Amino acid sequence: MILRRVEELRALVRGWKREGAVVGLVPTMGALHEGHLSLVQAAKAGADRVIVTIFVNPRQFNNAADLAKYPRTEEADAALLAPLGVDAVFVPEPDEVYPPGYASEVTVGGVALPLEGALRPGHFAGVATVVTKLFGMTLADRAWFGEKDWQQLQVIRRMVTDLNLPVDVQGVPTLRDPDGLAMSSRNARLSAAARAKAPALHLWMTRMAAGATVAQAEAGLLAAGFERVEYLEFHDAETLGPPIPGHPQRLLAAAWLEGVRLIDNIAA
Repeated sequence: MILRRVEELRALVRGWKREGAVVGLVPTMGALHEGHLSLVQAAKAGADRVIVTIFVNPRQFNNAADLAKYPRTEEADAALLAPLGVDAVFVPEPDEVYPPGYASEVTVGGVALPLEGALRPGHFAGVATVVTKLFGMTLADRAWFGEKDWQQLQVIRRMVTDLNLPVDVQGVPTLRDPDGLAMSSRNARLSAAARAKAPALHLWMTRMAAGATVAQAEAGLLAAGFERVEYLEFHDAETLGPPIPGHPQRLLAAAWLEGVRLIDNIAA
């Protein structure tokens, strides 16, 4: 069932809630792959009713060209979701999410400031705003997000805690292709030659976790065909601040290959 208006979605959800159902949400920007489907499967196991949203959020892109290039594959996405028994697919138009006169924004400090926050001004405000709106539109009790976007997951957890939002946020481990590349909608933009080079990112991250230096990893990625490395950094897994002895750490990376920006992270 594909819905495009908030009113019809809320009417449906209110009916579920009158029956005592736990409502689960999987927010996506479409161009679905097996990683997204793993989120849906986790939601199906953890909620009575599941809504998948497909919305390419213009407010989280600080590059108009990147927004224009983002794949939009609604028909294929619906076909992938059909066998999973999703209860509703919400595909709003931009003016349904941000109607004329819209003037509000949710911003998060702390965990949102380094890495992606520093390199993509306004990105996490766009993420926090649209996720808050999707929580309100869907009336969800629980929501599932992929760990591939580790910083985003921590930003959403911080926002939910700080704003006392009644949503239980669940993280789902990153799915990888057999060669180690993290599944991502952006991978579809890689040529066959670039796709063959892309697993070097995960390879060098695992080598860093085992003791290789940043300089060695950057040199290895450039030698493999990457054009530029934006960051390869260890951070505290929860706060994204400097690593703290005895606390879980995360190694996070962003690098450019054939004009496509790939991100990844692993426990370290």
